[in-house]
Amino acid sequence: MRRTMAKAAFHTALNLLFFAVIGTGLLALTYKMTHDTIAISEENEKLKLISQIAPTYTYDNKIMQDTVRVAADELLGTDEATIIYRGRMHGKASIAVLQAVAPDGYGGKIILIIAIHANEKIGGVRVVSHKETPGLGDYIEIAKDGWIDIFKGASLQSIIEKDWKVRKDGGTFEYRAGATITPRAVLKAVRKVLQYFALHQEELFAEVPLAFLEKAGQAKIKGAI
Repeated sequence: MRRTMAKAAFHTALNLLFFAVIGTGLLALTYKMTHDTIAISEENEKLKLISQIAPTYTYDNKIMQDTVRVAADELLGTDEATIIYRGRMHGKASIAVLQAVAPDGYGGKIILIIAIHANEKIGGVRVVSHKETPGLGDYIEIAKDGWIDIFKGASLQSIIEKDWKVRKDGGTFEYRAGATITPRAVLKAVRKVLQYFALHQEELFAEVPLAFLEKAGQAKIKGAI
C-alpha cells in the first residue's frame, strides 16, 4: 500500500513539474512576443514624434541612421543607455533629438524626446509615454493639447534659471490650473537636457568611439544642476 501511495505521489509530482515547466515556457514565450511587439509599436510612435520636432528642412542627412548611443546620465534622467539622433546640414551639426526622463511626474516617470538646434535652442518637445491623471495631467500630450509647444525656441540663454518654473512658482511658463506637478516635472527635465547638450554638443556630433561617449555621459555633471 505504501509503495503504491509513494508511486502515485511520485507520478503526481512529475505531472506537476511537467505542467510547471510547460507553463513557464509559455509565459516566457508570450512575454517575449508581446514585449517585442510593444517595443516596436513604441519605437514607431517615437519616430512619428521626432518628425514633428525635427522637420526635414532642419537637416539634409539621414537622421534616423546618424545616431549615437550615450550612457545613462543624471541630466538626462536616464538609468540606461539611450540613442541620440543627429541632424546635419551640409555636413555641419544642425539639430539633435535626445531622449530623457522626468522622474517626478504625478503618476511616475514621463518619457520625453527633445530636439535641440546647434544654436542650443529647443526645436520641440514631445511626450513618448506617461502615467499622468487622464483629463488633468495628460495635457502634456500634443494630441490632447498644445501646451508642450511652449518650449519651442527656449534656451538657457533666453530664459534665466529662476524663470524656469511655472508661473505659480514665480516663473514664466504657463500651466493648467489644478495640475502643477506634471508641468514642474517636465520643465525641470527639459532644462537639464539643455544643460546636457551645452556640455556635450561637440562630443555628440563628433565621429568618436562609443566607449568615449559612454564615459563622457558620466562626466561633468557635478555642480551642473
